[in-house]
Amino acid sequence: MMKQSILYTIVAFIGFSILTHRGFAQKKLSEQLTLTAMEKLFQDTTLLKGAKGPKWTYDMGVVLEGAAAVWRNTGDGRYFNYIQSSMDAYLDKEGNIATYKPEDFNIDNIKNGRSLLLLYKVTRQQKYLLAATKLYDQLQKQPRTREGGFWHKKIYPNQMWLDGLYMGEPFYAEYAKLMKKDVAFDDIAKQFILMEKNSRDTKTGLLYHGYDESKTEQWADKTTGRSPNFWARAMGWYIMALVDVLDNFPADHPQRKELLAILNRTATAVVKYQDPKSGVWFDILDMPTRRGNYLESSASSMFVYGLAKGVRKGWLASSFMAAANKGYAGLKKEFVEKAGTERINLTKTVSVSGLGGKPKYRDGSFDYYISEKVITNDPKGVGAFICAATEMEINQLPKPGKGLTVTIDNFFNNEYMAGPTGDKIPFHYLWEEDDNNGFSLFGKMFNDAGVKTNTLKIAPTTVNLNGSNIYIIVDPDTEKETASPNYMNAEHAKQIAAWVKDGGVLVLLLNDAGNCEISKFNVLPERFGIHFNEDSRNKVQGANFEQGAIKIPDGNAIFKTAKKVYIKEISTIVAKSPAVSALADKGDVIVATAKYGKGTVFAVGDPWFYNEYIDGRKLPAEFENFKATNDLVNWLIKQVPGKK
Repeated sequence: MMKQSILYTIVAFIGFSILTHRGFAQKKLSEQLTLTAMEKLFQDTTLLKGAKGPKWTYDMGVVLEGAAAVWRNTGDGRYFNYIQSSMDAYLDKEGNIATYKPEDFNIDNIKNGRSLLLLYKVTRQQKYLLAATKLYDQLQKQPRTREGGFWHKKIYPNQMWLDGLYMGEPFYAEYAKLMKKDVAFDDIAKQFILMEKNSRDTKTGLLYHGYDESKTEQWADKTTGRSPNFWARAMGWYIMALVDVLDNFPADHPQRKELLAILNRTATAVVKYQDPKSGVWFDILDMPTRRGNYLESSASSMFVYGLAKGVRKGWLASSFMAAANKGYAGLKKEFVEKAGTERINLTKTVSVSGLGGKPKYRDGSFDYYISEKVITNDPKGVGAFICAATEMEINQLPKPGKGLTVTIDNFFNNEYMAGPTGDKIPFHYLWEEDDNNGFSLFGKMFNDAGVKTNTLKIAPTTVNLNGSNIYIIVDPDTEKETASPNYMNAEHAKQIAAWVKDGGVLVLLLNDAGNCEISKFNVLPERFGIHFNEDSRNKVQGANFEQGAIKIPDGNAIFKTAKKVYIKEISTIVAKSPAVSALADKGDVIVATAKYGKGTVFAVGDPWFYNEYIDGRKLPAEFENFKATNDLVNWLIKQVPGKK
C-alpha cells in the first residue's frame, strides 16, 4: 500500500507539473478570494435600489484595494471592471456620491476615494476626480483635536482612532500628489506622529486603539486619554496606512524619515507579539493566554501585508520577511478554507470593534472585544487577505533582475498634456502613467523581477547610460506631437552604440509611419543591421481585433508562453547581419534582434507593451499581450551580461 501511495503521489505531482507548465495551474489565492468576493459580497451595489440605495461603506473599499492589486498582478480586466462597476453604482456624471453625507465628518467615508483615484488615473473620466475632490474637501473641514489630529467622526469629538489613519491618509497622500497639494504632506505626517505620540505604549511598543484628547470619554484613561487595550486590527489599519502613504509621500520631505521610523517601531512591536506556534496574531495582541482570546484573520492579514510591502519597498530590513513568511503560512493554515472550484473563504474575522457609541456602549475592555461576532468572509478580512496574498505572491516570484536598472527614454519621446491641475505634465509611454498610454504595468513587471526602473530626460551618452543595463527608446516624436522634437542623429547613435557594445541591452519600440519619426531615427538601428520601414501593417477597423492578431510559433526564443498577441499599425523591419528575425508573420519581419559586441538589441515597430493592450480591459482574453510582456522582461534580463 505504501508503494502504491508513493507511486500515486509521484504521478499526481507529474500531472500537476504538466498542468502548471501548460498554463492550467490553479489560480493563486489572491484571485480565488477576489472571485469569492465578486460573487458573494455587496451584491446590492450593482444597482441602486430604493430611495436610500446601498450605503457608501469603507469595507467595500478594502476589498477593492485588494482587487486592484490582483488586477495589476494578472492583467485580467474582470478585476478592474469589478472596481469600476462597484463605484459607478454610487456616482452620477457630476461626481455626486449617493448616500455619502460629508456633514457626518466620518473619516471612514474617505477610504473609497482610493478606488476613485485609480479609476480616474486609468480612465481619465472626470466624474471620478470630481467625486474624489468631494472627499478631499471633507478632509479640509474635518474637525480636529487641539493638536491638529482628525477626529474619527463628528459623533466622537476629540477622538483619534488608529482605524482613521488608514481610512483617510493613503487617499489624502495620493490626492495631494496628483493635485500638487504639497502642503498636505506636512498634515499627513502630523496625523501619524500625533497618533503614535498619544497612543503608543513605551513598554510594549504597541498602540492603543483610540485616544481621547479631552479624557472625558468613559473608555478613556483619565491621565493619558488612551483606550484600555491593544486591539490587533486597529494596529493592522495603522501599519497598512503607513506603507500605503509612503508610496506617494515625497522622497525629499523632511518628515519622511520620521514616518519610516514610525513604521519600523510599529513593525518591531508587531513581530514581537506574533504567535510563535501559529504564526498569526491574537485579537488582543498582548493577552494570548487569556481565556476567550482568539487568532484573528483580518489583523493577521494586515500585518503580513505591512511587513511584506515594507520589505519589498526597502522601508523595512529584509529580516522582517521571516515574520511575513511565517505569518502567511499561518494565514493559509488557520483561516483559509476551500469554497468550490478555484474559490476560497476567509474565516475567523471579527465583524466590527469600536469605542463608545449608542445604544450599546463599547467600553474598550477585553470582554467587549471578544464579545463581538466572528464571521466568515467579512469584507475587511477579505480585502486585507487579498492585499497580503498579492504581496506574498510578488515576493515569491523569481528575482532574476535583482541589481539591474531599466531606463526609459524621455528625450526622443518628450510629449506633454494638460494635467488634472491644468498645468502641462509629461505623458506617453512613461513608467508612472496608469492610463492607456502608460507603461505602469510594464514597469511593474520589471520591478517584480527585481529590476529598478529609471527615466532619462536628457540626451543619452555613454556616461549617463553607465548605470543602466536596459535602455528603452519608444515612439520618437514628430513635429505634430512635440513643438521642437529631439531627433536622433549620428552622435546620439554613436554614444548609444558604444554603450550597447560594452554590454547594454537596447530596446527599440517604434510606431508606424505617420505616428513616429522613422527616417532620421534609422541612423541608430542601422548600426545593428536593423531598418524600420516607413509603412503601417495590421490596420484594424474598430473592434475587429483579429486584424491585429499575430500568432507566435512554438519554440520562439523570446515569447515562450504567449501564443497569440495583438499588434496593430506596425512598421515592419528589414534585418541584415548581425540582426536576425525573431518573429515574422506572413513574410514580414515583426521583431528583430541583434548581438553587438557584448550587448543586445531588440526591435519592434510598435510600442505594444503599453497599458491599453496588456491590462485586460480592451482585448479579448485570447490575446496574450500580458504574458508576452512578461516573456519579454524575462528575456531582456537574460541578455544582460552575467545574467544568462
